[in-house]
Amino acid sequence: MLPLLGGLKLSAAETKPPAKQRIVFIFSPNGTVPSEFWPDEEGSKFKLKRVLAPLVPYQNRMLTLKGVNNMIRGDGDSHMRGMSCLLTGIELFPGNIMGGGGQPAGWASGPSIDQELRRFLQSQPQTKTRFGSLEIGVAVGNRADPWTRWSYAGPNQPVAPISSPYELFDKLYGQMKESENLTSVLDDLRGDITKVSQNVDAADRGLLDQHTTALRELERNLQDQKDQLSIQAPAALPAGILMENDSIPAVTHWQTELLMSAFQNDLSRVATFQFTNSVGGARMKWLGIEEGHHSISHDPDLNTTSVEKLVKINQWFAEQVAYLAKRLSETPEPNGQGSMLDHTTLVWTNELGKGNSHTLEDIPWMLLGGGLGFKTGRALKFTKEPHNRLLMAFAHGMGNPLKTFGNPTLCAKGPLPLT
Repeated sequence: MLPLLGGLKLSAAETKPPAKQRIVFIFSPNGTVPSEFWPDEEGSKFKLKRVLAPLVPYQNRMLTLKGVNNMIRGDGDSHMRGMSCLLTGIELFPGNIMGGGGQPAGWASGPSIDQELRRFLQSQPQTKTRFGSLEIGVAVGNRADPWTRWSYAGPNQPVAPISSPYELFDKLYGQMKESENLTSVLDDLRGDITKVSQNVDAADRGLLDQHTTALRELERNLQDQKDQLSIQAPAALPAGILMENDSIPAVTHWQTELLMSAFQNDLSRVATFQFTNSVGGARMKWLGIEEGHHSISHDPDLNTTSVEKLVKINQWFAEQVAYLAKRLSETPEPNGQGSMLDHTTLVWTNELGKGNSHTLEDIPWMLLGGGLGFKTGRALKFTKEPHNRLLMAFAHGMGNPLKTFGNPTLCAKGPLPLT
């Protein structure tokens, strides 16, 4: 698996830093199958149904939240508001991007919670990281509209995810590779200067000595950078992964491993992980399903064949969440105690509660891990609570005491009580 150095060790005389907190927002599209997602029971004694069955090993680290609704209204269709209001909790600007049923809209009118958490953590030296946040995608494609963006740096500022593991690798470790290449060039250059200095007069040798001194300083700066980052890049990715539908499982695996590597090296503590997009039409042939995901999600409930396919699709997404949880749980926290899962919260959600009704009620929210200090191992049921309160709970869990987030009229009762 991916190696790690994970940060410089503190000397005994130094104060131990506060424990790291990390959060990953995971998106899958087109609603869920409610009857196979929500536990019937409430509280700590609950049974996971088929969609969440892959997460059984982590049931005691889990929270399911029923009755948390996206109450943002205004411009755009349900898919648009479901996607671009999911992490922002605020209305879309008026615009000319046409939605289903002739309902146009623009981009979200405020930042998303992942970017607010990024801003908060980056504002403090003890929690600042090299990247602040990572926006990771799988088969999102090149189209840019409110169906494809859920992370926003601010009003009218959508943040595009990186859907290629090769591009993500370059973002994370390209600078390190450039430094290694530059060090190699400097080694060759130093050797050349040594040879030339033996065949020039004293004046020219003085100039060469100045160049040698400059080279030593540059090498020292490169070494300081390496020591400061104290990171180790993963092995090179396998060649030939195509950015196409049938590569979704392979891309998911490597994006997950790169996210793990970034967390191990403390390059970021906030991430979004986006499977396709709202109205995502992936054809999951590796599951024996030829039809596009979005088209199946529109079939009526009486079409039991389609319902079973939707269960299988959502189980596959749950398996990917479970794999990330497994990797976190089996990896010791760098320079800390417990596992990385003890310090990370995974938030799996969706732009719709149910695909064929396009409802924004009962959005499927599943939280897993110990990063925010929430009391886990519970199935919770609320009554039509605005999801703004949940977004506030994420902020409070990370130590950011927001009074409101998104539309302030939906925040009157404060963060959802999850601790």
